[in-house]
Amino acid sequence: MKIVIFGLTLSSSWGNGHATLWRGLIAALGTRGHDIVFFEKDVSYYAAHRDFTSFPSAELVLYRDWAAVSSTAMRQVAGADATIITSYCPDANSAAHLSFDAAPGALHVFYDLDTPVTLARVNAGEQVEYLPTGGLRNFDLVLSYTGGDALDCLKTLLGARRVAPLYGHVDPLTHHPVAGDPQRRADLSYLGTYAYDRQIKLERLFIEPARRRPHNCFVLGGSGYPDSFPWTENLWFIRHVPPDRHPWFFCSSRLTLNVTRAEMAAMGYCPSGRLFEAAACGTALLSDSWEGLDRFLRPGEEILVANTTEEALDALGYSDEELARIARAGRERVLAEHTSVQRSQELIALLEDQSCGESFQRPETGPEFSPSPSPRSSCP
Repeated sequence: MKIVIFGLTLSSSWGNGHATLWRGLIAALGTRGHDIVFFEKDVSYYAAHRDFTSFPSAELVLYRDWAAVSSTAMRQVAGADATIITSYCPDANSAAHLSFDAAPGALHVFYDLDTPVTLARVNAGEQVEYLPTGGLRNFDLVLSYTGGDALDCLKTLLGARRVAPLYGHVDPLTHHPVAGDPQRRADLSYLGTYAYDRQIKLERLFIEPARRRPHNCFVLGGSGYPDSFPWTENLWFIRHVPPDRHPWFFCSSRLTLNVTRAEMAAMGYCPSGRLFEAAACGTALLSDSWEGLDRFLRPGEEILVANTTEEALDALGYSDEELARIARAGRERVLAEHTSVQRSQELIALLEDQSCGESFQRPETGPEFSPSPSPRSSCP
């Protein structure tokens, strides 16, 4: 199957969670013989932090502007079995129109890797730049990184006709146990880009424990942190940890923290890729709680959960033996159910099911889609 993807980025993991997920998924699809072409707009901030440029199982097309690449995109799309447009794709509207026009017989998919953000902006009356004109009604299939109620909201708010979750995952060839740093082993670590809506939880579950445990070592890795961030004397900072250094980061941690963005936690069923990456590296996990977490990892057995500073401090008090047991159980669960290979199989099954289903008439393109206000009370 030839799949053409128009996405945010594949070449840089700086400040986003899309790139690592796509790398694992594309590698898994490539090993199964699928032909992948990924179009990425070449923007300065990703170019300055590029940590990936070639893929043996895919073609990466970097372009400066849509006009310059449209003929190449049309040629690739014309031979595609499926096209996928993702959230935060800078040229989502143009890519959608081109895909519908140049390959009317292909399967057309929209993959929202940021569903809670999308729905929150629609509910607020904002124009979401990566939503194509017509909303999602013209797509054969809409995939969502978030499950649960978000799937119904994509239908009621944005007109999606067929929706399915495609959750996060990990490539065990990239994320696996390695030797950590024995000189600066973190009692608690956190890896993530700075986000304002995570800050309250981060202070409660990470910064305040650091204040109360001055003799413990805390390590934070990520980009975008302001000078006003409440640093402590026992908190070490690593600016931007690229994917090939994630295993070292996690394996240098006795326990690592996951903090979910507010909009995602409110909707639930939103496992961060960091959860699966850390577990695959054999590191014990501590996470804030949200609906559906037990669908992916069992609290108390495969992951620890904390919503208060006291609960985070309790987790820090677990013995090395107890944390090792939780780490083993988490790793086993992730390798059994949440790898990139398994997600690639889910994706192909969804595409094949769609292609074998009854044919239908795609809605005529009409005026710009206006979400109905009626269901807003039930879609956060």
